[in-house]
Amino acid sequence: MRAYDLIRKKRDGGQLTPEELQYLVWGATTGGVADEQLAAFLMAVFFRGMDLRTELPAWLNAMLHSGRVLDLSAIPGRKVDKHSTGGVGDKISLALAPLVAVCGVRVPMVSGRSLGHTGGTLDKLESIPGFSVDLSIARFAELVNRLGVCLIGQTAEIAPADRKLYALRDATATIESVPLIASSILSKKLAAGIDALVLDVKVGRGAFMKTLEEARLLARTMVDLCKAVGRDCVALLTDMDAPLGSAVGNAVEVREAIDVLHGQGPSDVRELTLRLGVEMLLAGEAPGVGHDPLLARMRVETALADGGAAKRFAQLVEAQGGDPHCVEDPSRLPQPKAKREVAGGARRGADRSRRRRAGRGPRTQGGRSRSRRGHHPPQTPGRRGARRRRAGRAARGQRLAARRGRGAPARRGDHRRHAAEAQAAGAGAHRLEGVRIPACASSTASSARAWATPSARASSSTSW
Repeated sequence: MRAYDLIRKKRDGGQLTPEELQYLVWGATTGGVADEQLAAFLMAVFFRGMDLRTELPAWLNAMLHSGRVLDLSAIPGRKVDKHSTGGVGDKISLALAPLVAVCGVRVPMVSGRSLGHTGGTLDKLESIPGFSVDLSIARFAELVNRLGVCLIGQTAEIAPADRKLYALRDATATIESVPLIASSILSKKLAAGIDALVLDVKVGRGAFMKTLEEARLLARTMVDLCKAVGRDCVALLTDMDAPLGSAVGNAVEVREAIDVLHGQGPSDVRELTLRLGVEMLLAGEAPGVGHDPLLARMRVETALADGGAAKRFAQLVEAQGGDPHCVEDPSRLPQPKAKREVAGGARRGADRSRRRRAGRGPRTQGGRSRSRRGHHPPQTPGRRGARRRRAGRAARGQRLAARRGRGAPARRGDHRRHAAEAQAAGAGAHRLEGVRIPACASSTASSARAWATPSARASSSTSW
């Protein structure tokens, strides 16, 4: 079997057998298939897609079992994770995980790093002084049992094939592919030994999925795949036409998440945290909640109000080697060393690319990113961020936003340009779409079809 033949077969629209897909995953895990061949295969999948009934389940199964699949059955209670498909300023997991844990649901969370223009949960956590996301499997299980929550990154044991393919997708512009997104997310999430998964599928100009049709297709695909492997799954479609909250960057987003844990913070971040928290409590069958969303809502609101969620986050930070005092005193987080002010113009609109540039801004100014081999540049994460105000309330010449960084910008004018882009991208409040896609008995016809081209994916009609 040769990778060349499999690439050609997929390029020409053929369907690969489980054995052929297994071979490619083996090559990604062991280095038996060259990076350039894996990249070519990813591009072929981007344009030709995978069939849901035959190829995608086999591909997911191969990726899932490329490493160790954890067994957390010895830990009492249902284990529930959450995943967001990525957006600008999305720091929800930072507050959500300890909030759900303190409400009685175990949260073993395997998170990722930045991908494309979106920030990574791991990068944000590592801006907390001393915080480690590289824990052993034994320590991970211990903290899930003792604290009810632990947040780690992919290890050499958990879905190692995805670790390689994730980096290659980021380097080859093959991120926006439903089969590749779904298999990447689920391979590492299901490997963590969870019983249920709550998905936050972003849709809009700052997301990978630009239209509701694309987002619904991705959500339904992942829900159906979870059902096929015996896991409960529910998806919410949420708006990403504007950055979430008022901060874009690592340390500044951690600070904003801490504000939410203290009952403050931007209303959009708080509301989405509560909505997803309700879903996780229902999926985890939290004690005293049952299947009542009103009781679940009361529980998560109480956990924020009485300080229980903030206390649990401090315990988590300390357990993972970080400075727990940052939770009560966020000024201990890395602070920006430079500040640039931007004056507003007459135009309030923003073109489609500005949301993405807002997300990429912190990365060009020192935020961490994944190279094709999975390594990271040496810059300290979280010391560069962006804050912006809503454009709709600003008049010409009014101060709109401050672009904060450390040291000199990468190019002349970058600070001002990225601040303007971050601000322009933020016009309008975050709006919850409220589209809930629960698991159902049968898949739709359009979900089961192969994704032929990007245009076909965008225009596919689906009834739910």
